[in-house]
Amino acid sequence: MENGIRALSWQPGGKVHPPSNPFRLLAALSLLSTFLTGCASPSEPLERKPVVAQKISDLRAVQTGNDVVLHFTLPTETVDRRPLDQPLSIEIYRGIGAPGAESGTHIALLATIPTAELDQYASQGQIRYVDALNAEDFLGHDDIAGISYCIRTRASAKRASDSSNVAYLQIRPAFQPIADLQAQLTPSAILLSWTPAVKTLTGSTPPVASYRIYRGELTPSAAGNAEAPEPPLARIGETESPGFPDAQFEFGRSYVYSVRSIAGSGSEALESSDSNLVTITPRDTFPPAAPTGLVLVLVPKQAETATHFALSWAISPETDVAGYNVYRTEQAGGTGERLNSQLLLTPAFRDMNVQPGRRYFYTVTAVDRSGNESPVSEAVAGSVPAENQ
Repeated sequence: MENGIRALSWQPGGKVHPPSNPFRLLAALSLLSTFLTGCASPSEPLERKPVVAQKISDLRAVQTGNDVVLHFTLPTETVDRRPLDQPLSIEIYRGIGAPGAESGTHIALLATIPTAELDQYASQGQIRYVDALNAEDFLGHDDIAGISYCIRTRASAKRASDSSNVAYLQIRPAFQPIADLQAQLTPSAILLSWTPAVKTLTGSTPPVASYRIYRGELTPSAAGNAEAPEPPLARIGETESPGFPDAQFEFGRSYVYSVRSIAGSGSEALESSDSNLVTITPRDTFPPAAPTGLVLVLVPKQAETATHFALSWAISPETDVAGYNVYRTEQAGGTGERLNSQLLLTPAFRDMNVQPGRRYFYTVTAVDRSGNESPVSEAVAGSVPAENQ
């Protein structure tokens, strides 16, 4: 062998014969010892490289009211393309100003999300983090400031992942949320009312461009349950002045409303955060209008059909009317007794139980599907001739 290890040579018979020069022997033994100690024993533990996740590449930031909402997807592989089977913690960094701008500040650690708390931030397969802004974030920037974010993850305390893409956006102070939204039920709409917004987070008072109306619907099991999660809200309208009628509702369902103030317009429109949430379950307690056009006709006796009165009236224009009731009395101004045992589905009725020589007063009411009965119609009167007439 070369490099000095040839100082040990094998001879037949299996014996080792030392070389003639003892110094060569010492050098060879020293080199062999160094070589052997450099190779760890299979039983000795090797120091493992820390697991490092791939960097996040889909970080995005959106201003909502006076919050910046971050969305990103956690990696599933390590930097060497192996499946990531270790839980991660998250480090969120923030800096005021555009990346690399002279006026920008150094990006510093904003928050850490421990592994045990990740589930609290998970939303639809992504991580959602809300950075609540304060007035100081806008100071010195003429109410418009740039803000930058980046993310790192850790599968090991020894090394973090590379920084994510930088999410940069310009921020403006939004209107303070409306705090006195109210909802009132009318026969045709749920009327929303509120006090106009006037100030932003920094105290400035830009003009309100409009108000956007949002509505969500509670399931029957969630209605009245204070611990039930709030339903998702969808925009149902927009108005330039306080007050909005929601005519697209159904009695018996439960709705949640919110209003957001808008500053600016077009692509620069900035919504405030949600107002106080108002929940309402509209119940139909509104009776329909009284029927009109009541007509009374005396029908003389014919063959086997006795003398009777035939009544008819105009069909109610209200869409939720289920039927009608007919009332008769012999006292002017009274209502009397109901003649029909079941609701009349059509606007017509024959009173076959009249007596000769009597005068009768008739009125009609309408009844809706919720059981609300209208006031009585205008009365009509008719007399039955005596038998000798």
